[in-house]
This record gives sequence, C-alpha cells and structure tokens, in this order.
Amino acid sequence: MPSIDTAQRRARLATRHRLAPSARCADPTEIANSMVVLHATDPATVYLSVAARGSGLTPAEVERALYDERTLVRLLAMRRTMFVAPTALVPVLQSACCDPMAVKQRKTYSRFLEQAGVVDGDVQAWFSEVEAQTHAALLARGAATGAQLGKDVPRLRTQVDTAPGKPYSKPTGITTWVLVVLGAEGRIVRGRPNGGWTSSQYTWSPAENWLPQDLSPVPAATAKVELVRRWLRAFGPAPLTDLKWWTGWTLGEVRKTVAELDTVEVDLDDGGSGLVLADDLDPVPAPEPWAALLPALDPTPMGWQSRDWFLGRHAPALFDRNGNIGPSIWADGRIVGGWAQRADGEIVTRLLEDVDSATEHRIRAEVERTATWFGEVRAIPRFRTPLQRELTA
Repeated sequence: MPSIDTAQRRARLATRHRLAPSARCADPTEIANSMVVLHATDPATVYLSVAARGSGLTPAEVERALYDERTLVRLLAMRRTMFVAPTALVPVLQSACCDPMAVKQRKTYSRFLEQAGVVDGDVQAWFSEVEAQTHAALLARGAATGAQLGKDVPRLRTQVDTAPGKPYSKPTGITTWVLVVLGAEGRIVRGRPNGGWTSSQYTWSPAENWLPQDLSPVPAATAKVELVRRWLRAFGPAPLTDLKWWTGWTLGEVRKTVAELDTVEVDLDDGGSGLVLADDLDPVPAPEPWAALLPALDPTPMGWQSRDWFLGRHAPALFDRNGNIGPSIWADGRIVGGWAQRADGEIVTRLLEDVDSATEHRIRAEVERTATWFGEVRAIPRFRTPLQRELTA
C-alpha cells in the first residue's frame, strides 16, 4: 500500500484546517467549509474556532454570517451534536443525519409520553399535532423563544416524568422535545440569541422564513456520499473507525457509503492504516512554522477519534470524563499545551512539553490575538477539563 506519514498528516491539517498563517481566511463561511462544519455545543467555540483560522476577522463578521447574511446556520446533526454549518450544506446534512434523527427522537419522546400516561389515544399522532401547532404559532410570531411558544400552545406545557421513582426524578415540560424534533425535521431554525456571542438563549424562526428557498432536497444515499467525501478531504487519511465515530452511523452504513467513493487505503506510520480519496495522494507541502490556540471542542481535535498522532500523552490533562477536549495549544500540527480565560479576562497557558524559543514566541502572539478577540467578553465554559480547572483556580 502507499503510505502517508505523520509529518504529511500534520501538513494537511495545517493548511486544510487553515491553522498556518498563510492558510487563514477572511470569510467565516469559507472557514466552516474547510472544516465541513464547526462544533457548536458551546456557543463560544464557533467564534473562537473562526478566530484561530481567521485573518482580519472580528466576532461581528461571524454574527453577520449567522444572522444577517445567513450563510451559516446552527443545527443538530452528526451524533445528535450541535454544529454550525454552511447553509449550502444543509440539504446534505438534513438527508444524511437530521431526518433519521427526527424519526428516532420522535419515537423516544412518544415512548416517554406513553409511559407517563399523560396522553389519551395515539401518542405519536398527538405529538405530531403539537408539532404542527407549534410550527403554526412560530409562523404567526415570525420568531419566538420556547417560553413564548409555550404560552401559545398549551400542550407544550405538558409535564412528563421520564424517571419515575428515581432519586433524580423531576417532571419536565415537552417544549424542548418538540423544538428538537421540529429542528431535526428542518422545519425551524435557531436564530439570533438573546445576548452576546457566548449566549445560548436562542430564538427560533420558521425555516421557510430563514433559509433560502432554493435549497433542494438531496437523496439520503447521495447526501451520505457527499458528507463522507468532504470529511475525507478535510480529515483524511484516517481509519474507518474515525469516520464511523464522527458520523455516528453504524459500521455497515459507513462501509456502504465509502464503497460509493474512489478511495485508497494507505499505511500510517503509527502501525495502522487509513482511507484517503484516490485523487488526494499527492504530498501537501509543509507550511511555515505555526502556532494556534484552539477552543474547547474545536472541530480539528474533534474530527478524529484516533488522536495519538497529534495529541501524544496529553489526554488526561485536556479531556474531561465524557471525551470533551478543552482549550488546546498547537504547534506545527501537534498539541503542546492548554489555555484558559480567567475571570478577569487574562489568557493563561501551560505548556505540556518543551518547545523552542521561536515556538514560544508564536504562542505568545496567538495569546495576544485571542485576548484581542475576546475584548471585554468573558466565556463561561460549559464543562471543565483538569488543566482548565488548574489554570483558573
């Protein structure tokens, strides 16, 4: 088999993920395209991921792309995880990931309703009626929060205990359930938040009022092939297991989809093998030396499950128990440390391995660039990793 070594994988990462200075970009949507999607479980991640890859950008340009030009859109997709995607990619994500998720979530929520005994008759039909009423109420308002919709649709206030008899048992309303399914179906969209770029208090808008009207549906099989093609271009070469993990599909689904693409298996110098697109075997030139401060759950480290070739032995310091990576410091394609923002706004760092003085200088420059991006904004982490806790203690 042909081979691609770690140095070449790091060169591809630097240029294709726009982390080397010469690869940076002044367009947030193009940055998202380069990564396929941006991770958005923590709202701040989207902005900080763009900051690390951007040239001459500010948070205002990201907000403009999300909420004014709407060339980026926030949605649940792979692994039922929140992402920000280029709007043009939405039909692919809808068919490949969102439609199956909507079916699964509706079944799950209907089962909870049936077990709770709070609905008479056909539970799934009842749930579909609530969906339709909620969508109609949102169309009437134009945009609304979940709380506002709960006033318009009384059945959204139905209380369900999903864990009766358990110590953590607590009845909950079904508003979030209905909004999740409507969002997964592509009928509603998360709009501008009530707050700044670190806020997750979103308003909702009907998709027909928010998204372009010329987005055409894509057959599911075609959508899956396109999604895998984009992932391989951004993250290949990589083991099939990495693709399975990233998509959240079964191994059978992954193999069937990959079979529709012209791919090549290559040797990796960690002793394993990986897939790459057949037209992507030519070496990528090594970029200039570079450093980057990537935020928690950045799409680069979260693009692979097999991370030893760039992570080394730093997982215990940088990951929490659920597999979430915290803020990381990168140098020339590998992780060398971590960082955090303290309550007073100071960006603090810790190197986990030795680097030369030139690399230290580049890291300091990225610290200054990140501090400028934050300005007076303080981002409260959604989860805490061991190193982040130590740096902010």
